[in-house]
Amino acid sequence: MAVKSLASCIFCKIVKGEIPSFKLVETEFSFAFLDIGPLSKGHALIIPKYHAAKFHELPDEHLTDILPIAKKIALAQGVENYNILQNNGRLAHQEVDHVHFHVIPKPDDKQGLIVGWPAKQADKEELKTLAEELVSKLK
Repeated sequence: MAVKSLASCIFCKIVKGEIPSFKLVETEFSFAFLDIGPLSKGHALIIPKYHAAKFHELPDEHLTDILPIAKKIALAQGVENYNILQNNGRLAHQEVDHVHFHVIPKPDDKQGLIVGWPAKQADKEELKTLAEELVSKLK
């Protein structure tokens, strides 16, 4: 397994045991622990052991067990409603420059993630053109 670490990264330090954490799950590729600034009880983080600031920079093999771990944590939390969240970049509300996924229980409307979703009407022709452009890049 290729491992990339950054000495100044708080999450890399947690993986190495240099900073204590409330570990939930550890695999060859991932490390999950409770968030110390939770939005609700049980708020957990899942991080790849490989250091990458943004999702698209992470090698695929380091993504293989993140969602199965998120599912296990969500089931262990025992709540019906929850969010799985992953942000990339400051404008997208990423605070730590190491890929991480949040599993955030949503027990009621006051706890957990509070989201504003400013949806807009989309022009169907613009959507068609955009879809064609993206499909050509995905091949």
